[in-house]
Amino acid sequence: MSILLAVVLTLVATVITLNFSSGEKKIEHRIKPLYAVDDPRFQRSMGVLLGPPILPGNRAQVLLNGDQIFPAMLSAIRGARRTITFETYIYWSGTIGKAFADALSERARAGVKVHVLLDWVGSSKMEEAYLEEMRRAGVQVEKYHPLRWYNLARMNNRTHRKLLVVDGVVGFTGGVGIADNWTGHAQDPEHWRDSHFRIEGPAVAQMQAAFIDNWMKTRGEVLHGDDYFPAIAPAGPHPAQVFKSSPGEGSESVRLMYLLSIASARKSILIANSYFVPDDLSVQTLVEAMRRGVKVQIIVPGKHIDTQVVRKASRARWGDLLRAGAEIYEYQPTMYHCKVMVVDDAWVSVGSTNFDNRSFRLNDEANLNIYDPDFARQQAAIFNADLQQSRRIDLGAWQRRPWSEKLLERLAALLRSQL
Repeated sequence: MSILLAVVLTLVATVITLNFSSGEKKIEHRIKPLYAVDDPRFQRSMGVLLGPPILPGNRAQVLLNGDQIFPAMLSAIRGARRTITFETYIYWSGTIGKAFADALSERARAGVKVHVLLDWVGSSKMEEAYLEEMRRAGVQVEKYHPLRWYNLARMNNRTHRKLLVVDGVVGFTGGVGIADNWTGHAQDPEHWRDSHFRIEGPAVAQMQAAFIDNWMKTRGEVLHGDDYFPAIAPAGPHPAQVFKSSPGEGSESVRLMYLLSIASARKSILIANSYFVPDDLSVQTLVEAMRRGVKVQIIVPGKHIDTQVVRKASRARWGDLLRAGAEIYEYQPTMYHCKVMVVDDAWVSVGSTNFDNRSFRLNDEANLNIYDPDFARQQAAIFNADLQQSRRIDLGAWQRRPWSEKLLERLAALLRSQL
């Protein structure tokens, strides 16, 4: 019996070790600020280091909150003629979950090839009836990393990507999950504030490739041909790229993108993020930017947040940022689930990525980067509107918080490698 117990404990310890340590080197040294975001070298570096190039000829449209986001996504699905590829982390039961299941099923019955990839953890609150409805209609539905004895070492790796591509020509990404929390217009604590983005143009093919990356890992099937990768004509004025990040590839693409963008800032950095728990190098890079004269403003959730431990861990990391001059704001009306960064009114990154270790090193993520001053100014205006509904946290108030809060925050910060 003692031998069996020892074997079991060894297996448990091995699983824990495999899940909570990546085994890969991470970026440890500061990134030198060699050029600004408006320098052609910045664009070249982003295209080479992150993988896909920045392509001209795209049109990106911002969608604010569920009242704009869900009708646009459902309209695109209902208008599909050849293919739908859909990957998401959160998919829960409810009115909007049923609407998506019905729309996807209807298109499959009409002969459209529909592929749905749901994270096993994120879709745990989804009724089995939705899956049965879609599968009966002909939708191919897969779960990403379901718990199995043979994949215990990957149970901590989730797909957090939020990708919808219709007919290979129109795509959506951003922060929204498929749940009733995102419906409405952020009018009360039960209806969250979020931004999502609709894109047309050549960068949609890169979004499609990000979906197919995980589809191959899950189903072992390659989706290709004109139904998935049609020739795409220029659709608008925005240079853009869609890149992916995955710990399975030893990739820190998302973290690298943030660090390089911050190091290249010369005027301003706006960060709107639902889970802001920066690591030491990220804090250092932000502080060095402020020493160069860069204005840093950050909006995070306030008391309305779905994960209190993240809020506490976040607040524990603010000291050096506040002392360096960062303006940190807590959004007041409801849960703030946005994931947007704007640098120097020129460079915008949006998508599924949170500013935390889980997104940087543990999850599969995908982001849309847009290099366009007009689009960046539009996002800055939206950021400033959110700022008007947020409460600024100054250094004095942060230092005067009760010792009990400080203790809980420090304890939560010990978990930040998993947050």
